[in-house]
Amino acid sequence: MPSQTENRKQDHIQICLEKNVQARHATNGFEDVFFVHKALPEIEKDKINLSTVAFNHNFSAPLIVGAMTGGTPKAMKINAVIAEAVEEMGLGMGVGSQRVAIEDPKLEKTFSIVREKAPTAFLIANIGCPQLVQGYGVKEAKTAVDMIEADALAIHLNPLQEVVQPEGETNYTGALEKIGEIAKALDIPVIVKETGAGVAAEEAKMLENVGVAGIDVAGVGGTSWAAVEYHRAKETQDESCQRFGEVFWDWGIPTAVSVAEVTQSVDLTIIASGGVRTGIEVAKTITLGADLSSLTTPILRPATKDVKEVKKTLELIIEELRNTMFLIGADSIQKLKKTPIVLVGKTAEWLRMRGFHPELYARRKKGKHT
Repeated sequence: MPSQTENRKQDHIQICLEKNVQARHATNGFEDVFFVHKALPEIEKDKINLSTVAFNHNFSAPLIVGAMTGGTPKAMKINAVIAEAVEEMGLGMGVGSQRVAIEDPKLEKTFSIVREKAPTAFLIANIGCPQLVQGYGVKEAKTAVDMIEADALAIHLNPLQEVVQPEGETNYTGALEKIGEIAKALDIPVIVKETGAGVAAEEAKMLENVGVAGIDVAGVGGTSWAAVEYHRAKETQDESCQRFGEVFWDWGIPTAVSVAEVTQSVDLTIIASGGVRTGIEVAKTITLGADLSSLTTPILRPATKDVKEVKKTLELIIEELRNTMFLIGADSIQKLKKTPIVLVGKTAEWLRMRGFHPELYARRKKGKHT
């Protein structure tokens, strides 16, 4: 008989496929980020080099498929399809929370399939922060890593989801210390990732101080896990959680803002996710200071079909990225990082109010944050 965790994972997949769970009024902030078009790019599009290095791994483009699922037969198929696609394309991927397989080793195959299908791709294992507070530690972290022979471990933060979820786990006391213990104990990078509400500069600095190697900001503007839990609560007629899902549907820090805050505050490898949908937006994340961009929702439906569909989607996004770089005269990811951009509107206003300087992006600067 499936466990509560297995059933929840199945619910999440179906809801994301069948219901509208995207941010309603909040945006990812990229509409406030403008490139300066170059009518004379002075480069050849076909010679643009999209390759980059992050976490000491070579990527053919600054793109990974974000953590999605695991723990059910359908999830196993999705993970296998994505893994095969990223292996062929020289990219990377994360798996969903492995708690379900740590609790029930019979489900390990739904995760371990990714390494079978992607022997050389960059793979990210995944455990949840609430479980650290409840007793998970280095042992469970290593179990998750070994399960998929991971190149990195992500510890996901999901306080927004937990406050809406009927069975939510809302104790985060001592979480930072536990994250630090795991970061020091593992011999692979530890990445801390949000799940759709963003990371602010203050938390980024705290995470850097305890030794994490990277942060996935996962800002607001894409899938809302408050919305996902709203739909679950609606099915079970849980009126309180349904209301919480409605009220907190758009809660969070816009992705563009979160990337800017974090990259200006810490010297870590930064992954930008949260409503990233096009190659233009991938380019914007890199120019704001991110090292990689991560997509999840655009890949979910293709991943329920076959490898060809996933590759087609990723190839379109990569070609959009290449086109963007051509139109701004950047023939490498390193030059893309140094390309001037103009920040306006709510994004610029937010950064000023928080003590950051959006004007800096409009001038070429030396170093990472260009």
